[in-house]
Amino acid sequence: MTKIAVLGTGRMGGAIAHRLLACGHPVTVWNRTPSRTEAVRRAGAHVAASPAEAVAGVEVAVTMLADPAAVDAVLFGPDGAAAALAPGTCLVEMSTIGPAAVRALAGRLPEGVHLVDAPVGGSVTAAAAGRLRVLAGGPTAAVERVAPVLAALGAVRHLGATGSGAAAKLVLNAALLVGVVGVADALTVARAVGVDRDTALDLLDAGPLGAAVPRATAADADFPVTLAHKDLGLVLDELAGVDAPVVRAARAALAAASDPTADIATLTTPEQP
Repeated sequence: MTKIAVLGTGRMGGAIAHRLLACGHPVTVWNRTPSRTEAVRRAGAHVAASPAEAVAGVEVAVTMLADPAAVDAVLFGPDGAAAALAPGTCLVEMSTIGPAAVRALAGRLPEGVHLVDAPVGGSVTAAAAGRLRVLAGGPTAAVERVAPVLAALGAVRHLGATGSGAAAKLVLNAALLVGVVGVADALTVARAVGVDRDTALDLLDAGPLGAAVPRATAADADFPVTLAHKDLGLVLDELAGVDAPVVRAARAALAAASDPTADIATLTTPEQP
């Protein structure tokens, strides 16, 4: 079994830690808000007092954090993990931070520390069942080394050099969020023309937005609007001025959402009178 640290035990990070524990790996966790480590502690994880303490002696360190600033703080801030990573350790960056941030991160790690960017597609439920889509980028030897750990989480696809997994995640999230906003707009049209919601969803499910309908109506998922808005900002940053009007419109719709802490499925929920 592989000794692993998981830095960030929010909904997805916590689910990943639980899954790794269930597969028999010894896991140490750290989270900025200590109370969010309690569930994984009860499941058998060791809770560290700092990122540096968490990665001491591990073979694989996983980061699952909100944004590039959080990753930078956890790795390079006070008591940060990066300086405590021993040569030969592999850092698996699973946050959605974009390829530019991943490549910059690779250049700042201590000599002998390997980086694999491996963001995931799928929900907390998929993480618990080991059915995530793991989008891996990095040197072949490093990806092969951590493949058994990643395989515990789901199907692993090695997409190429460092940053390629992060790039693929932006493609997936752009499509997902444009699709969900598209469903929301189609339901607005349905209300305006007198088609009831259930009929409209049934029609949409059998049409070109069919793949987006289940996610747009999910009741048990957790992808907050604020993080979705952040992700489309990363997409637009990578485009560097190239026109993407539908992505921009989707981000504007996210910015206008009434509750930025709610799941993206609330975009399709009719407002109460």
